[in-house]
Amino acid sequence: MNDNPNVSNGTPPPYDIVGDVHGCIDELRELLNELGYVDNDKGGVRHPAGRTLVFVGDLADRGPANMAVWKLALASIESGAALLAPGNHDNKFARYLMGRNVQHTHGLEGTVREYRALPQREQKALSRAVLRLVVDGPPYLVLDNGNLVVAHAGLEAWMIGKVNKRISSFARYGEQTGELTATGLPVRRDWANAYRGKPLIVYGHTPVATPEFRNNTINIDQGCAFGGGLTALRYPERELVTVSARRVYAPPSMVERSAGLAPAAVEIG
Repeated sequence: MNDNPNVSNGTPPPYDIVGDVHGCIDELRELLNELGYVDNDKGGVRHPAGRTLVFVGDLADRGPANMAVWKLALASIESGAALLAPGNHDNKFARYLMGRNVQHTHGLEGTVREYRALPQREQKALSRAVLRLVVDGPPYLVLDNGNLVVAHAGLEAWMIGKVNKRISSFARYGEQTGELTATGLPVRRDWANAYRGKPLIVYGHTPVATPEFRNNTINIDQGCAFGGGLTALRYPERELVTVSARRVYAPPSMVERSAGLAPAAVEIG
């Protein structure tokens, strides 16, 4: 277990932290407009006031425009206007790009179909960028001089500032309780219930009906692909901005949940 300075990012606040996009480009565009972002000349976005966009991961799978989301995110990141804390779906796509034997399920089949439809030159450029970001980049982000952590599935206090295989897996997948939902999906352990760390941890991964600050953590995934919403946390203001999903893109039966938490609104009406 070694300290890894790679997770510490010196980009100063303010930030706009966006929950799981899952290929919902229209909702992402609407949210970015609400937050005041404008297009740059490279296919990405920037904020006139210099705010930084931070994605909490799971950019693609399940939604209708996965390559469009990846392209916008990559162009924004490469211009210095955005950051990514990669999620499990981002990691799975990266493993596909590396030639690994991954199952084309849970939305990856749509992402792969869109990727294969790109011209070869675009495929190669996008593949290089994704691998550089997801495989070679940090598994989570420590921001604002250690006052803020963005990790796709969350992070326990003792893990902050460190990286090993277990910590990287936790940041992207969380930990399972051994239970299954009614549709056979794993139930994730509610790590935030015991969190007592100083940094605010912003995460997503398992959709919730309403984002709430709890023990200095907040889950901002409102299940946009499942017909919920796409949410951003403005930091340090701690203000939430949400746009509603335009339709249901993926069956609500595929929603995972954390033990002890209310599931996403799409499951409870």
